[in-house]
Amino acid sequence: MIIGSTGKTGRRVEARLRERGLPVRAGSRSATPPFDWADPATWEPALRGAGAAYVTYYPDLAAPGASDAIRALAALAVDSGVRRLVLLSGRGEPEAAAAERVIQESGAEWTIVRASWFFQNFDEGHLLEPVLGGTIALPAGDVAEPFVDAEDIADVAAAALTGDGHAGQVYEVTGPRLLTFAEAAAEISRAAGREVRYVPVSADGYASMLMEYGVPEMEAEVLAGMFAEILDGRNAHLADGVRRALGREPRDFAGYVSAVAATGVWKG
Repeated sequence: MIIGSTGKTGRRVEARLRERGLPVRAGSRSATPPFDWADPATWEPALRGAGAAYVTYYPDLAAPGASDAIRALAALAVDSGVRRLVLLSGRGEPEAAAAERVIQESGAEWTIVRASWFFQNFDEGHLLEPVLGGTIALPAGDVAEPFVDAEDIADVAAAALTGDGHAGQVYEVTGPRLLTFAEAAAEISRAAGREVRYVPVSADGYASMLMEYGVPEMEAEVLAGMFAEILDGRNAHLADGVRRALGREPRDFAGYVSAVAATGVWKG
């Protein structure tokens, strides 16, 4: 069971399991049966018969009520016969840590995949439009971030869902080096052949920008507050989760920007 099967990591985890010929149930509002975090009545039919579940929470584990929702889902999953839970968590987020504890106390075999910022936020997520516009504005100052590839997250999650030796593990996953957002923008500029710059803004300014892009007010305020909090330097160090889970080094941002630039998506 993949809860969040249309998300950046969920769809990649689903693809890996299908490539291995494993039965997979997609969990999203458009799936059959549907799964909707906002409608608990959809949870049990979606979980029925699943032996393991990859859990991603929308909009984010930092959102109000997230840990309560995770608690209710985990209890229902265990009662429904789900034996293994793999949670995608946020690095440096106190609210995410509360959700982790819920999973750890659920009675299921558990694995936590604690991730830093995804590379793919720059081409699949909320930063694509700013990249195309030439200016990435975030409340991040000049703090460095160990950006991680969603492909690595998916590899770790798929291993935890299907393999032995991952139960009871917290895998803190990062890329192999620290980059400021200004440095990330410069690498994108070089690969895409067009200027992309980074501009620091306040949390309130960032929330206003998100709402201009159509993000609902509550979600915009949650995201802006979360970004301002976790981009305060607390995550400016590398971790070895990818190596511990997979026995290899994580993918580098340079390879990511080269591959994405070749698709033309940053040309608009």
